[in-house]
Amino acid sequence: MTTFFENLQSLTCVWFEVGDKRNILASMVAGTLFFAGWWFIIDAHAKYPLEMSKAYHVCGIFGTISLFMINSVTNAQIRGDAFNGGYFGARGARTWLFLGFVMGFAAVIAACWILFADFVAAGAQHHWPGVGLFLQNVFIFLGSLTYKFGRSEDL
Repeated sequence: MTTFFENLQSLTCVWFEVGDKRNILASMVAGTLFFAGWWFIIDAHAKYPLEMSKAYHVCGIFGTISLFMINSVTNAQIRGDAFNGGYFGARGARTWLFLGFVMGFAAVIAACWILFADFVAAGAQHHWPGVGLFLQNVFIFLGSLTYKFGRSEDL
């Protein structure tokens, strides 16, 4: 029984020490999460087109915009190392990053609100459109966090 736990421990060490493949792995995981998020909403809209209002897609659009906002700012810009001048500097980069996080989190909260207000509490016949919308925004937000914080610092 101890050999099983020893092998399990060595596997976890290999997984967390990916070394030079960390950026590739983080990019693939983030892209997969982003793809899966949009796949959920496409599936929900294709299966139940009458239950899905076109206004529900605004949450996913704002989540995607927040993904671009969060990942357009590098860690060096946040620290203030990459600016030689400019009008906003590191404070502007931090504000842009904060607004990206607020927009992404607001998209997740709005999708949760739509799920419970329009599908669960209203007694809708099908819950999958609301669940698909919620999962879309959660997966997009997790993808943006994975891409931002999963890569190494030297980018």
